[in-house]
Amino acid sequence: MLIVGENIHIIAPKVKRMIAERDEKALQELARAQVEAGAGILDLNIGPQRRTGPEVMSWVVETVQSAVDVPLSLDTTNLGAIEAGLKLARHKALINSTSAEPERLETVPPLAAKYNAGLIALTMGKGGIPISAEERVAIAIEQLVPRAMEVGIPMEDLYLDPLVLTVAGCQEYCPHAVEAVRYIKQGMDPAPMTIAGLSNVSNHVPAEGRSLLNRVYLVMLMAAGIDSVIADPLDRELMETVRIVEERDESTGAGHALLVLYDATMAMEELEPSQIDLDDPAQSDIWKTVQVLMNKIIFTESYLRA
Repeated sequence: MLIVGENIHIIAPKVKRMIAERDEKALQELARAQVEAGAGILDLNIGPQRRTGPEVMSWVVETVQSAVDVPLSLDTTNLGAIEAGLKLARHKALINSTSAEPERLETVPPLAAKYNAGLIALTMGKGGIPISAEERVAIAIEQLVPRAMEVGIPMEDLYLDPLVLTVAGCQEYCPHAVEAVRYIKQGMDPAPMTIAGLSNVSNHVPAEGRSLLNRVYLVMLMAAGIDSVIADPLDRELMETVRIVEERDESTGAGHALLVLYDATMAMEELEPSQIDLDDPAQSDIWKTVQVLMNKIIFTESYLRA
């Protein structure tokens, strides 16, 4: 499982300050911490930066690359900033992102092809994000994949994003993102890569509930065949979840419940309460979280306290 570290994101006040003040030391410490925790790529989200995009991206890329030796994901809508970063990248970079919106589909894929970069492609078009998995996959098959092939991007460099949305307000979307990954990985030949913004599922959720939602949803995505997630590698429980699933160790408690969930999702079956110990609070929390993410019960901020 490839973890793309999400923490260099301008929406975070501390990162916004680092960039505004050109605080190299703080930015480098954040980059190192993510790589040491297991991130294989670092996402550099600088926002639109309409006027100063190329200069800001250049500074961020050079600062991060002087501290760590991993590939970078260049995350901005400013094409000039993306190109500035691509010119400086030491490793094969990833562009985050394009979509099937006409302007983005026209301009971004050729830039990825020009610099031999990977490309994240969001399964949404001019009409926004479809609810169903089938509609999202149709956008991928009919628009995103043909455009990538047209400009010469190989399937192993195309990362389709099924668009994870928050359970707080968009709960009905959660199962469809998982199924979209399954359809892409099982139904396309050759199959593109898949990636998802994992932490989106817990946006606008109280801090104490976010990690559990992220971990449970990650297991469901892994069972569907996801190749990569943009996530917080500093969440130790999240990284331990990745290890448990990949190593299939004989975990007890929550680890056992997560493996049972993985097997059930892979087999396209529902997790049954008889398969786990509901008297164990950790396993019970996972059970309730699955029901929320599968849109079986309505999400509330107090769902774990019920």
